[in-house]
This record gives sequence, structure tokens and C-alpha cells, in this order.
Amino acid sequence: MSEQSVYRHLREFRDVFDKPAPLAWPEISHGQLLMMMSPKKQHQLVAHRVRVQLEPQLGEALVLMLETDMEDAALGVLRIPDLVVIDEEEAVAENDSIDPRRSHLVIEIVSRSNPDNDYEGKLRDYPAMGVPHYLIIDPRDGTAVHHWAPTRRTGTPTYDNRQHHTFGDTITVGEWKLDTTGLPRYTGTTGR
Repeated sequence: MSEQSVYRHLREFRDVFDKPAPLAWPEISHGQLLMMMSPKKQHQLVAHRVRVQLEPQLGEALVLMLETDMEDAALGVLRIPDLVVIDEEEAVAENDSIDPRRSHLVIEIVSRSNPDNDYEGKLRDYPAMGVPHYLIIDPRDGTAVHHWAPTRRTGTPTYDNRQHHTFGDTITVGEWKLDTTGLPRYTGTTGR
């Protein structure tokens, strides 16, 4: 069975899947359905504070979407970024999923329960999907990493550039700025 047919079957299954209450909608990557816990309030507070800062900087042609399917069927990948900046034109396009090549920035807030998904799986998938800027915000330790300029120079999709930050820094991503001073770190020990 080809990778494309595996993806089609997983996508069809996902469309009729009756997800259990504590789980978010599954993502699809490399022939697997990836089940995650639904985001918890501390995770969502970080997302809210990022959104409040970025939205006024976007202008009229761009929108910031929350937890929206982003799909590259040719690669067999469907991801659900915490936040993604896209053209408003893409937001009103007929298809249900965001075309990753029409995105400008994807932001993931690291989950306590599954950090490898953001640092490994999505760091593999997003450059392959053509996402130009990928920002990982990690409330576990108060850090952030900005990846940009996707490339296949080594044969494997990756980003040419990476810059590390700590909470308190102002991060410049393209033409936007994000002050991380007010971003909270996780407290307690469980949840996303």
C-alpha cells in the first residue's frame, strides 16, 4: 500500500472518528494518527497572550488562526498548529484545511505531556510543508526557538536558520515582534 493511500485511509477515518472527550482531534504524520490531550488552560493562556500581541501587527490582509487543520496531502501530513498566520484570502478559500504553503508563521506551544511532537515531529514536517517561519514556545523552561528558511540542501527537509530565546526577550519573526516578558511558565506537573 502506498504512502498516499495510507494517508487517504487515515484521513477518511479521522473525518468520521468520534474522539474521546479529553483528546484533541488527531494529527496525521508518516502513516500514523497522532492523538494528543486537549490543551489545558495554562497552554491556552500562553496562546492567548501571543495572539493579543500579534493580531494588531498583522494588518488587514493577514489573520491569525487557532488550532486549524493544515494539510499537505501530497506529503501525507495533517497538522493542527496552535497558532498560524495566513492570508485572509486563504482563510476564506473553499477547502477546509489551510494550505501550509500559504502560511507565514506557525507557532506551537510545547505540551508538558508530549514535547517531542513540537521539537521533532513538527520540526520535521513544517519545513517539508514549506512553512517559512516556525516558532516553538516552551513554557516548561521559559524558552523559545525561532526556525526559518526551509531547505532541502541535505536531502532532508530542515530550516537553514535557528535562534534561541528566553522569556523576557523580544523575538522578531519576519516583520512582527513578540515580547515574551508576560508569557507564563507552566506550574504543576500534568497536562498540555
